[in-house]
Amino acid sequence: MTGPAEVPLHDGYRLVVGPPPLDDYLRLRRDSGLSPKSPAQGSGAITGSWSACHVVDAEGVPVAMGRTIGDGGWYFHIADIATDPAHQRRGLGRIVVEWLVADVRERAPGGAYITLVGDPPGQRLYRSLGFEDVAPSLGMALPPA
Repeated sequence: MTGPAEVPLHDGYRLVVGPPPLDDYLRLRRDSGLSPKSPAQGSGAITGSWSACHVVDAEGVPVAMGRTIGDGGWYFHIADIATDPAHQRRGLGRIVVEWLVADVRERAPGGAYITLVGDPPGQRLYRSLGFEDVAPSLGMALPPA
């Protein structure tokens, strides 16, 4: 998405275009209840993303994040939506998802298909942003080896 690298938000928060530093990425995943990842997994996730953004607090500490995985053509998957528990219920996850969706809409060719896996804590947010259940399709995953 074009524009400033940082966008001021409410209460001293700022949206920063790009992923958080690796240590913060790993911390936010773990502390928000997402499955912990190794530094090698986190590094690959950060460098392999179509786009990413994060929110920092008034002290510059990353407190929320998200990223998009994409093929650059038509398929994009939003992942790693995470907010530090001490900063939840302030609309930060919504801001992150809205930015990621706007970024795909702005930079991808028309007709982009945007998906995500909506874990129970985020389902209400995702539905409020227009995401719909893909039934009768079923989300499936191959367990880690």
